[in-house]
Amino acid sequence: MMLIFRQLFDQQSSTYTYLLADGATGEAVLVDPVFEQVRRDTALIEELRLKLRYTIDTHVHADHVTGAWLLKRSTGSRIAISAASGAEGADRYLNHGDRCEFGSRHLVVRATPGHTSGCISLVLDDETMALTGDCLLIRGTGRTDFQHGDPHAMFRAIHEQIFTLPETCLLYPAHDYRGLTVTSVGEERRFNPRLGGDLCEDDFIGYVTNLGLPHPKQIDIAVPANLKCGVASNDLSQMAQPEWAPLTYTFAGIWEINSQWLEENLRSVQVIDVRESDEFYGPLGRIPEARLISLGDLARRAAELTHARPIVTVCRAGGRSAQATVILRKSGFEDVANLAGGMLRWRAEGRLVENGGV
Repeated sequence: MMLIFRQLFDQQSSTYTYLLADGATGEAVLVDPVFEQVRRDTALIEELRLKLRYTIDTHVHADHVTGAWLLKRSTGSRIAISAASGAEGADRYLNHGDRCEFGSRHLVVRATPGHTSGCISLVLDDETMALTGDCLLIRGTGRTDFQHGDPHAMFRAIHEQIFTLPETCLLYPAHDYRGLTVTSVGEERRFNPRLGGDLCEDDFIGYVTNLGLPHPKQIDIAVPANLKCGVASNDLSQMAQPEWAPLTYTFAGIWEINSQWLEENLRSVQVIDVRESDEFYGPLGRIPEARLISLGDLARRAAELTHARPIVTVCRAGGRSAQATVILRKSGFEDVANLAGGMLRWRAEGRLVENGGV
């Protein structure tokens, strides 16, 4: 019952997204997906050859739009959220004690209101880890001053639903603003400055009601969209698939091109070989129509290229040419893709070669 677990981060909203999968069956769940990161998350799921069964939002977020609807559209996953959230458009509404299964593993839903009335935490079947959403953070807690927040409910939820887990249970929050990634039940019981140690409910109420925090910048956009599970977001431009070729997006953030398509469309693109001169003229050969601009010279010579045709970068094995796409995008070129596997794969597939040895 090997568990696949990945903690992903959105820098703009300081949101953690969690991927959990059963290593035997490949079934997966994705918790608290971010709209702008759907392409990243989809690439990881495809690279690990997983089947996304559910996206689960721990609450109606106020600082980002969920990626649940986009992921449902692209992967066929089901949307799950708390029944107390007030959200419309979900495929499954979760209540305290429900189980979200993926393969032979499952997450148990625990109601942990306080940040919002519909907040939940998700506890792994063996209680070795829990995803606490915006309820318990690392050395902190979620705020309670909007969206029907209730500091009394939060204090009790943390003590009754999270602090009752084993001391060694690892806790993963939906946010962190200081670069912290994980804590444990034992740590937070002792060291959380808002409610750990001997602090009582009155201490907690006094703390969180005097935080004086500004409202999230995206609240007016995020909350209405998330009350419809992300379907209200109409800014799909950043998710649009490039139309000039059938490209694949990798988890590393690189667009890659199909070698067969490239061979059939060499004259419609600019092929830029970023190897050194001796490699370009060496035994591996080069792609017909390819132009040599070594990686070290690319930023300086990018102005020599035209925006009128897409650019495909190539090197020996695909590493340097991946970096070349980053350089070209920084130089203002949008239609850029990497030839994955480089000349090694191109030759192995028997593609057209100039000047190549046997």
